[in-house]
Amino acid sequence: MVCTMPFLRALLRTARMIRHTPELSAGLPADHAVMLDAPDERLSPALVAAALGEYEPAAKLLATTRGAAEWESRDRYLNRLVAFARNRDGWLRDWLAASPRDPDAILVKAQLAVERAWESPARAEQLRAVGPMITAAAEGDPRDPVPWRLALDHARGTHATHTTFEALWEQAIQRSTHHYGCHVAALQYLSAAWYGSHRECFDFAERAAEDSTPSSLVQALPLRAAFAVLTEGPGAGFTSVQEERIDAAADLAISLSAAFAAGDPWPAEVRNLLAYVLVVRGRWAEALEQFRQIGPHAASFPWASVSDDPLGRFLDTRDGARLRVASGTPLRHRADRGHARGHYA
Repeated sequence: MVCTMPFLRALLRTARMIRHTPELSAGLPADHAVMLDAPDERLSPALVAAALGEYEPAAKLLATTRGAAEWESRDRYLNRLVAFARNRDGWLRDWLAASPRDPDAILVKAQLAVERAWESPARAEQLRAVGPMITAAAEGDPRDPVPWRLALDHARGTHATHTTFEALWEQAIQRSTHHYGCHVAALQYLSAAWYGSHRECFDFAERAAEDSTPSSLVQALPLRAAFAVLTEGPGAGFTSVQEERIDAAADLAISLSAAFAAGDPWPAEVRNLLAYVLVVRGRWAEALEQFRQIGPHAASFPWASVSDDPLGRFLDTRDGARLRVASGTPLRHRADRGHARGHYA
């Protein structure tokens, strides 16, 4: 006798998906409305001007963040401007020619040099040559922690000792105790892929999160440690304790996400990372909720780390989470019972 149970289960899953997928799409922007790394209203004019070869809006933006000590925004805008300059740097060359001592232009130049050196087969040698540029950027404004984030990345690439790295770390946190970019740079140094281990990575991330304020992006640092475990390979030491730490990191990031409005571009990268980790952990409903919170703001990280098509991977994963939730939802909710639904309901 042929067993029909697997066939019946498949039919039920299909019926659930057909019934619940449309309603689970509520709050999710259409695929065509989702943009990868969409700039905010402050950055967008600077990028448009740079595309036209004009540096003044970028100069004004970075000068404003420095003057107001908006270090997190400064770091974020710097990364986006440097990403643009990697392929089109005429505007930066004009800026440096017009104002060779401008601390903001020097900072952009230094990070661009670091990123180009990082891609060289002679990485360590090339990075050492960039060292004076980072020093010059740090001297531009003694209050600014962002050049010290660069120095931490530079130290990782030049195989700096733990002692050297710790000295740079002290300089960074003296300028901004909870600067997210500097914490991420330190976390990478301590990762199993570089000079530490998954345990060291988690220990550092969890302590930093405990010391930070509830709405600080540093609260997401354990989530980055979890991502490292999930993507770099847990190795022989992967245990239920690490699984618990990964889930605890996700729980903490969910609380952080809840502190921001849905669709807010500021925590978008954290929410993208959180959605990825929740999917890997099979926490489908929670992942789908984070996709709703993300709205149209797909981020390169983490999707570019796991795919050559980050936007496509984001959309596919979002659809997968929606289908998983739909297939696990009963055909009839409890609230449906007792109501006339028609013969084919």
